[in-house]
Amino acid sequence: MITALYAALLALFYIVLSFKVVGKRRQFKVGIGSNGEMALERAIRVHGNFAEYVPFALLLIFFAEYSGLAPLYLHILGIALLLGRLSHAWGVRQVSEPLKFRVFGTILTLSVLMLSAVAILALYSSRLLLA
Repeated sequence: MITALYAALLALFYIVLSFKVVGKRRQFKVGIGSNGEMALERAIRVHGNFAEYVPFALLLIFFAEYSGLAPLYLHILGIALLLGRLSHAWGVRQVSEPLKFRVFGTILTLSVLMLSAVAILALYSSRLLLA
């Protein structure tokens, strides 16, 4: 279960992002929303963006693994997702955002989604042809 390794690593990263939001909420004494605090807003968006993309990407990687994708490719997808999320988080959390980190992270994350989906379709269609 290669996907489980990356799910565990990403879950730990998600917890770190959660603590970052909690820390900013305490720092600015804001319970709901961001109250206009840009650093808190950015922490919220990093956390939220992670929650929006990572579960679906992991699900696709899992389906690719279940469909028989070779371990090397699964590790490439897992590492790319992890690096993409790290890069995106680093870029977005900066108030003076270095856009290159955000863009790189987005490209890696979307590439994982696309390549996982293509791999699943290719593996599925190859089984249909052999049946």
